[in-house]
Amino acid sequence: MAETEKTATGAHAGMFFWALIVGASFPVVGLLTEGLPPLLLTALRFTIAALAMVPMVRTAAAWRPGLVALLLYSVMGLCLAGFFGIMFWAAHRVTALSMSALFIFMPLLAYGLGRMLRVEPRAGGLLAILGLGALGALALALAQSGGDLDALQFGWNEVLFFLGVVASALYPVLSKWGLSRGLLSGDAAARTFWSLAAGGVLIAVAGLLMEPVRGMARMSLGDFLLVAYLGVFSSGVTFWLIQRGTGVLTPGAVTAYSYLVPFVSMVVLFVGQPELIGWHWLPGSMAVVASIVLLLRRSNRQARMGAREPA
Repeated sequence: MAETEKTATGAHAGMFFWALIVGASFPVVGLLTEGLPPLLLTALRFTIAALAMVPMVRTAAAWRPGLVALLLYSVMGLCLAGFFGIMFWAAHRVTALSMSALFIFMPLLAYGLGRMLRVEPRAGGLLAILGLGALGALALALAQSGGDLDALQFGWNEVLFFLGVVASALYPVLSKWGLSRGLLSGDAAARTFWSLAAGGVLIAVAGLLMEPVRGMARMSLGDFLLVAYLGVFSSGVTFWLIQRGTGVLTPGAVTAYSYLVPFVSMVVLFVGQPELIGWHWLPGSMAVVASIVLLLRRSNRQARMGAREPA
């Protein structure tokens, strides 16, 4: 196997692991004490994640960014802060089905934004794969809601949530753009640390302005341990995997793995409640799995073609 194919395969494997971590983290979030300030909790989570990256960052070459890189990291942190802030705001204003339906556009948005910034090549095949994955993820969302189409609503609240999805899609695009121009560190850990640090500061500022700080006093030791777990794994490791994948794959291919998240959540649900298994879950599951298999085959084919090209 060519070295380029090994690199692409490793990036895909990392993004598959990303989907497993994110999909399995949703039950953990539900164990937190109700009523805790969500933005301040996220700021704490990002802080823990950034601190967990320090040992890896200190061994990286040129891990301290210049002024231009720091500005770009700040914009990337703003994307993270914007998505998480809007997501928490929309939690009680937008139905779960509407959020899922809007979120499936993220890979397509990443592809479009990547085309605009010229970090994503024109690829009709990738668009078709992303479309198949989007249909599968939507089918899984409908299956989870019991097919209740009345829960699919679109108004100004949904428009604001969609802007958060755009911000999330822009994160890997900006990472790829900064890498392609030599503005960001070539080390995935360094990029992860600085974007998490910037995002954590911005989310903390928003939390201090919008939420009662005294609400954090209700946090128990168990809550802190859960947040620490989410910080290290569901934030630190996952964003490192995104940055690692972005260094090799295009933004559209990286974000395509978000289609696997509802599939993993479905599997976790079935483990705890096997009586919920039904045929209505099958079409979406098959479409999502097929899209990921096609994505892997496409990536490996491109790697083999690139390896055969003369230097």
